[in-house]
Amino acid sequence: MKLRDRQDKVERVLSFYKSSKGSPFQEASTHVRGEVDMLGALLMMDNADQQNCDTIRRAGIRTGVHSSPLSLAKVFYAANISDWFSVAAIPVGAHCRDVGIATNSHHEKRALTNYSSLGPPLLNQHNGSAIGLMVRKSNVVASLAQFVSGLGMHPGSVGFMRCFSTFGQVVFELSRSTKLSLLGIFKRREIPETSSEASTPVIGTLTHENVSTGSIALTLESELDESTRIGGWLEMNSSNPKCLQWAVSMSDTPEDEFGWGLSLGGLIQGPTRWDNFQVETFLNFNFSKRFSLQPALVYVMDGSTQFPALMFRSSWSL
Repeated sequence: MKLRDRQDKVERVLSFYKSSKGSPFQEASTHVRGEVDMLGALLMMDNADQQNCDTIRRAGIRTGVHSSPLSLAKVFYAANISDWFSVAAIPVGAHCRDVGIATNSHHEKRALTNYSSLGPPLLNQHNGSAIGLMVRKSNVVASLAQFVSGLGMHPGSVGFMRCFSTFGQVVFELSRSTKLSLLGIFKRREIPETSSEASTPVIGTLTHENVSTGSIALTLESELDESTRIGGWLEMNSSNPKCLQWAVSMSDTPEDEFGWGLSLGGLIQGPTRWDNFQVETFLNFNFSKRFSLQPALVYVMDGSTQFPALMFRSSWSL
């Protein structure tokens, strides 16, 4: 009788949705989405020697066809314990950006180079697996995470290198549209003993050489309206405190209309030494929700090397 009652209930539910446009299983559907980016650049320089190739790499100019195949790149678990506390675990493919306070990913998706993104480079660092927590109190949000990753075999060693990283970020909401953020990461690499040191081992001991590095950054972002944003960031590395990476960006990129963007960025080592400076401006054309076209002009100054570049990007969403 119980089985018959359950069958009657299922038949009533199906008959109800059969007469309507909906489906009782809509929320159980799985959506698969693919994206293809094609990025090209025309560099106006005398020759393409190694120095110029290094300059292109430091400028963050990326070319080629970038597709998103169906592959496991990240596993992310998140739980909102309360309105002010949440935790996250990322066993595969963790980046600092995954455990940091969310920034404007819509603008970063349209960035053509590293300097045109509203965010310091440390946010894009890949650090293996991570576990983190986030707390919110009034107009302050804080995030803390611990990363661990294996870096493979070190040349001449008898073990694997490991890297332990601690990431922290504090965001101050100065207003509903303006945020000031202080963030940093501390890394400790464990390099195992070399094969020569292992030839005379001591039972129960294993020596490691610890190498520590870190970076600290400051960001300021403001939304002037739904599509217009302005922001900037500074990043300093502990290995060279006098060296500063910086960028300032402004963009107006409506979802279904004509848009534009402008960014300035570079690398300085003191008040009078500008090792790198570049300017980028782009136009954005959205022909539909699935296709966009983005021409851009970039001018790069890296030491004695200077050149303009005409860049072109097209994106398809499938």
